[in-house]
Amino acid sequence: MKSFRYTFSMTIAMLVALIVAACGGPSGSSNPSSTPGSTPTTASAPTTAPTTPVVTPTSPSSVPKVAVRVATATVHGKSEKVLTNAAGKTLYYLTSDTATHVVCTGQCTTFWPPLTTSGLPTSSDPLPHKLSARAGANGRQVEYDGHPLYTFSGDFSAGQGNGEGITSFGGTWHVATPSL
Repeated sequence: MKSFRYTFSMTIAMLVALIVAACGGPSGSSNPSSTPGSTPTTASAPTTAPTTPVVTPTSPSSVPKVAVRVATATVHGKSEKVLTNAAGKTLYYLTSDTATHVVCTGQCTTFWPPLTTSGLPTSSDPLPHKLSARAGANGRQVEYDGHPLYTFSGDFSAGQGNGEGITSFGGTWHVATPSL
């Protein structure tokens, strides 16, 4: 009976080790070039100031009805009127996006999820500039005055503006304000 318990225990231990190895280790990382305690980096990953929280990739925020609201957020320690999505997350634009070319696609959207809509974008507040949507690599992305809008995965709750001034993906990220 002791032999059976030992064999059974060893089998379970080996199965757990195989599962952990298949998943890339305890951290869930499947990047073979990473070492314990290190963070994999790429040439296009956003660079942040030391006070900016760790960036966690998220999925695009898709809002079918009211896409944009005006709210207050803390940006560099100051309270500012900003544009937000329906959930209150601050919206941003990238200086390298142009009227004819959206730069933030692919890996960029894991850090900067695009604000998308299934219909015509609207606002619950009067805005001095035009809301529109552009079909492209990110789906029907909401634009404000021709600037594609994004949220930031480093904003963990409504009212934060942690992405202001980050330089990455060929440009600088700015909080979208009603006056831009």
